[in-house]
Amino acid sequence: MNFDVVIIGGGIAGLTCGIALQEKGKRCAIINNGQAAMEFASGSFDLLGKLPSGQIVQEFCKAFPQLQAQAPEHPYSLLGAEQVLAKAQQFEQLAISLNLGLVGSVLANHKRVTPLGGLRETWLSPNSVPTIKYNEAFAFDNIAILGIEGYHDFQPHMLAENLKQNPEFKHCQIHTDFLKIPELDYLREHSREFRSVNIAQLLEHKLSFRSLVKEIKQAAGSAKAVFLPACFGLDDQEFFEILKNATGLALFELPTLPPSLLGIRQRKQLRNRFEQLGGIMMNGDRAIKAEFEDSRVTEIYTQTHEEMAISAKNFVLASGSFFSNGLIAEFDRIYEPVFGVDILNCKMFDKNDRLSWTAQRFATPQPYQSAGVSINKQYQVSKEGTFLTNLYAIGSVIGGYNGIELGCGSGVAVVTALTVAELIGGEL
Repeated sequence: MNFDVVIIGGGIAGLTCGIALQEKGKRCAIINNGQAAMEFASGSFDLLGKLPSGQIVQEFCKAFPQLQAQAPEHPYSLLGAEQVLAKAQQFEQLAISLNLGLVGSVLANHKRVTPLGGLRETWLSPNSVPTIKYNEAFAFDNIAILGIEGYHDFQPHMLAENLKQNPEFKHCQIHTDFLKIPELDYLREHSREFRSVNIAQLLEHKLSFRSLVKEIKQAAGSAKAVFLPACFGLDDQEFFEILKNATGLALFELPTLPPSLLGIRQRKQLRNRFEQLGGIMMNGDRAIKAEFEDSRVTEIYTQTHEEMAISAKNFVLASGSFFSNGLIAEFDRIYEPVFGVDILNCKMFDKNDRLSWTAQRFATPQPYQSAGVSINKQYQVSKEGTFLTNLYAIGSVIGGYNGIELGCGSGVAVVTALTVAELIGGEL
């Protein structure tokens, strides 16, 4: 099998890169070994939430010089502010074309409400999620937070108590209640199946819609805004929008404990676009080894195609970090399992000193989260000190930054994906 580009990893980085390459006329295949991290994420996209110093970021442009000084190995620092902003804006246009329903802009972060009642800086959020601009109060002063009876992955009381601690909600009256939704009785009896995905699947096929609308309106009482767990609408936001119009209320949804319906919807929409453009998804497969010639990758093998080589002009490593086994940690080493490429040393993480991998306090950012592969400014990957000319890395497999601590994981994913697509497309 021969392609123009083979992408290892079917998460947000791999799919974004694949879409951009297919639009440029490249023939691409994505090797996708299962669920991606975005199916466990909030549905929001973070460009940069704070600096390594701990300073909160409101405007990326103003914060970038400090980021570059404090984290010179960060993927953004390698690109420069102009390229980061250009690719972030390109993704905003892609999101519009895919009808992802995102709000936000690279010009300034906004705050989104978290499922625990906190506020987190972010770049883009689903328009169904409650968000607040800086120096503004929440738009409604009477809120009902409604859980689902027996569903423990969303806790209205805790959310309400924490929400009241934020100045943006000081003016709000907040009450909580639970929806009964009799159609969910089967899942209540089988608690292991009582998850957001199962709820959404059942409600789409076995639901008295009028009864649900009536129950939400009764539970909301005098409230004009209602916060619900993201359990309504499996494939897209259409069901939630119909429900919102039928109740006449300002309905908002919040991600629950994983799996996240908001992330699942987005991944489905990205995957659909990639396949509509002619891209090949090799689902349920895993890349296991590669062959090299001089400073090039010539072919790879997968679990499904152990005897049949998959060749390409270019390869893109979008396999993610430890969560998706894009990186493997053993007692005395951290390594990338497919190509055996170099792991980056940086001031936050020393691959040769195991004692440097973790911090003493469990709740503090852990240095090993900055582990990843070594790249140059063209995002080509290094192996034994030599940069491979046709192997690129994108997303969280790259070393030199902690995407969780800095609130930039999804931003790095889409910015690096679109940058590499442009490089392979020959426009840089």
